[in-house]
Amino acid sequence: MTRATTVRAVLAAAVLLVSVFITLTMSPRLGLDLQGGTRMVLQAKDSATVEADRETTDRTLEVLRQRIDSLGVAEPVLTRSGEDRIIVELPDVQDPRQAAAVIGRTAQLSFHEVRGAAPPGTDPAPQPETGPEQLILPDEQGTQLDLGPVRISGAGVKDATAFFEAQQAAGWTVKLDFHKDAGKDWTKLTGETACHPAGDERRRVAIVLDEKVISSPQVDPSVGCQAGLPSGGTQITGSFTAKEARDLALLIKGGALPVPVEIVEQRTVGPTLGADAIDASTQAALIGAAATALFITIVYRLFGALAAVALAAYGVISYAALVGLGVTLTLPGLAGFVLAIGMAVDANVLVFERAREESQAQPKRSLRSALTTGFQKAFSAVADSNITTLLAAGLLFFLGSGPVKGFGVTLAIGVIASMFSALVIARALTEIAAGSRFVSDYRGINGIARPGSVRTWLTRKDPQLFRKPVQWLVISTVLVAVAIAGIVVRGIDLGVEFTGGRLVEYSTSRPVDVETARSTLASAGFADAEITTAGDGDISVRTGALDNDGEHALRTALAAEGGETTKVRDELIGPSLGDELRRNALIALGVAVLVQLAYLAVRFRWTFAVGAVAAMVHDVVIVVGAFAWLGRPVDGIFLAALLTVIGYSVNDSVVVFDRVRELWGRNRKTPLATVSNRAVLQTVPRTVNTGMGALFILAALAVLGGDSLTDFALALLIGIVVGTWSSVFTAVPGALVLERTTSAPPPVPGNTRRARAPRREPLDNGARV
Repeated sequence: MTRATTVRAVLAAAVLLVSVFITLTMSPRLGLDLQGGTRMVLQAKDSATVEADRETTDRTLEVLRQRIDSLGVAEPVLTRSGEDRIIVELPDVQDPRQAAAVIGRTAQLSFHEVRGAAPPGTDPAPQPETGPEQLILPDEQGTQLDLGPVRISGAGVKDATAFFEAQQAAGWTVKLDFHKDAGKDWTKLTGETACHPAGDERRRVAIVLDEKVISSPQVDPSVGCQAGLPSGGTQITGSFTAKEARDLALLIKGGALPVPVEIVEQRTVGPTLGADAIDASTQAALIGAAATALFITIVYRLFGALAAVALAAYGVISYAALVGLGVTLTLPGLAGFVLAIGMAVDANVLVFERAREESQAQPKRSLRSALTTGFQKAFSAVADSNITTLLAAGLLFFLGSGPVKGFGVTLAIGVIASMFSALVIARALTEIAAGSRFVSDYRGINGIARPGSVRTWLTRKDPQLFRKPVQWLVISTVLVAVAIAGIVVRGIDLGVEFTGGRLVEYSTSRPVDVETARSTLASAGFADAEITTAGDGDISVRTGALDNDGEHALRTALAAEGGETTKVRDELIGPSLGDELRRNALIALGVAVLVQLAYLAVRFRWTFAVGAVAAMVHDVVIVVGAFAWLGRPVDGIFLAALLTVIGYSVNDSVVVFDRVRELWGRNRKTPLATVSNRAVLQTVPRTVNTGMGALFILAALAVLGGDSLTDFALALLIGIVVGTWSSVFTAVPGALVLERTTSAPPPVPGNTRRARAPRREPLDNGARV
């Protein structure tokens, strides 16, 4: 065993031990759909008009979303209810009162000049007789201060950070950075204050949060009159604890609420999805993973079995990373995690197929040498495909919010764990096995020394796929046109997350568990309703658009199981995927596409990059169009599936173009169409084997996962089939057409002789690019 193999084995063992320790000692954070959590109803205290109410409530909702993201609550759900209420669902919140205290505060921050100490006996604010230009508030020591008007509002603060100041013994401090104009106002305010003598009350600046002076520091004696502090920032000190400083920074950074809000209801709710749905999903995951492991073992024999072991290690490492980082696990997230197990085998398949090529080209070559070369030649494809996915995941995390941010975290963890399991764990296991004489001598056991059936068939048939690349683009165009027709004719059935809906809560005379209520309402035609328990055994039902007749039918169906059924609450709710969240998601997705386009253009050619992105857009449109024709809802779960399809599509195209680049680099005189045909045929075994691994998982989820995962699995099944097609018959032909168009020789100006124009040969007839 070589030194490199030993290092990989030791590293793999260390990571696995840590992962197993985390798995056994730490519990995962589960979302509301898996274990329940806290639901709060907030109400705006004042508004002017109906239009202003709705606008103000929507702005308040977005500020709350920023605060909750900053508090570290992953996968929160925020919806507008009516015109002045907001429903907040916080999964796995350990201290609901603490979260409520931070979320509900208005955080009206302001900076005031101090006119002096108020006369003894003056009552604190509010002081109606003093008017808006004056406030009487106690400072940190209880001294009443006479404050002037607001000089800088909280909107002028650009950022707020909590840190520990050890050098000046200030303890925990909150550092504020101002926007440009507010920074000038700060310099002016501190310059005017500095005109008073040191120790004078008027040399202080009062920082007020929610009508409470949280700090009133003296301006340093070194600051001259009218000079002011030029830094454009300041630090708030006040004997804060670490928690108080962080909470204050989060409040200020999150922004002030447009209007004060009041928590009118707070309760603990049960899971949206019952135990049966979770058990079914677990069963589907185990069956799908076992089928995938069995498949790659049959295809690659001993090395396939070792890859299955690495696959199990990938699952442990990914799960430990999710738990260790405190990522909230929701059912769509778990489904994506299960799917990633099926797709994580892709890197191993790439390596094994390259090793098979090496063994086929040089039959006398040692197994270990062929395997090492396979890892070396597959590395660029593995790296490029995973880097593009990591770029997308990073941008979704930094630019998105809510579920989009959570998906970015899960995606990034899956990609990194996948690369580690393939390039470290699987390589160490296979290299140790390849060093055995028994494994090397018996070619039918190792699974590498003999070509697979797909490769053998393609070598014998040698089909020429790209003699007429335009015909494939015509087929793809027709498919896209059919999808767009479905969107136009049938329309997109937006789910309740996008459109809002109705929330009705019932009290029954006989206890009804969630599973019984769910099956009863599904039989009555309300299969898409979300059912939860809500305190004292009440049943909460959330649906899409529901008129009064529909609500009566729903209540009647529930009464069949629960006896006398009384309606406790009935509210219209706004979309949880609000306008700003949808806009941020689209912006994050658009930027991710542009960054991937730029990366592929640098790593390959701009024509290859355009082909890959065109294939990705092709896949997205077809999946959305298929759901339109089928009448299936487009909701948050579908959004997660669509993001997964995008990553799968780009990965497939990158693998094909990586082989085109390699083959074309060996002989630039070979027509690109010939090179592309050869590259596609060489990568077909990888595409088929990887796709089969994912399809086993998805088929299990679709059949056994229950109604909650049917649409998720269906979207991914369509996406993987279409993505496999487009990576070959859309991305490659598109790049060929672009290459042929841009490489045509220009006409010779001024040539009047009667001679034929230069003949433009098609790429597959010898044209050079």
